[in-house]
Amino acid sequence: MTTSRRFTTRMALACLSLGLAASGARAAATVGQPAPAFSLPGSDGKTHALADYSGKIVVLEWFNRECPFVKKHYDSQNMQKLQRNYTAKDVVWLSVISSAPGKQGHATASEAATTAKELNATPTVVLLDESGSVGQSYGAKTTPHMFLIDPDGKLLYMGGIDSIASPDADDIPKATQYVKVAFGEASAGKPVSNPSTRPYGCSVKY
Repeated sequence: MTTSRRFTTRMALACLSLGLAASGARAAATVGQPAPAFSLPGSDGKTHALADYSGKIVVLEWFNRECPFVKKHYDSQNMQKLQRNYTAKDVVWLSVISSAPGKQGHATASEAATTAKELNATPTVVLLDESGSVGQSYGAKTTPHMFLIDPDGKLLYMGGIDSIASPDADDIPKATQYVKVAFGEASAGKPVSNPSTRPYGCSVKY
């Protein structure tokens, strides 16, 4: 293993340790209940409220470009494929940055838009939660931390994107794809069989 790879792995494990420790706290958001309302500025310069998307399925993805676990899903194009597939089905995909000013992953609207373009990402919009109030209202603990909201505004799923908590992209095909499964079940009118899982990743930098 190269020195660079060892360093990346150590950083990822440190982030994972912090993220999983934080995830033990009780989240304010509750599966089966209305998702916490919010209104945030977006990377497009507009303000976006959850209520704007009533009648549509909404995916929330907590994002930090510098997190090794986020890089796992973006460098492999896994996250972008999900974004393209779901937005093509009229799903609203909101990537949320809750990093505080001066903290890792913080971005201005123009920086967030540039990052999305560089990554070939296609969320509906990137939302900027500088105060961290929205992330905390959802109990967002890690990047990524995923939430799925139904057309009536109720929370269908919250937790990890998949089942293998590693920064290694080679693990993606081996993992249970929690978000994909939840979306497929919900789209078929079935109850989500595993509505709450443990998220993994770097701690959100509130």
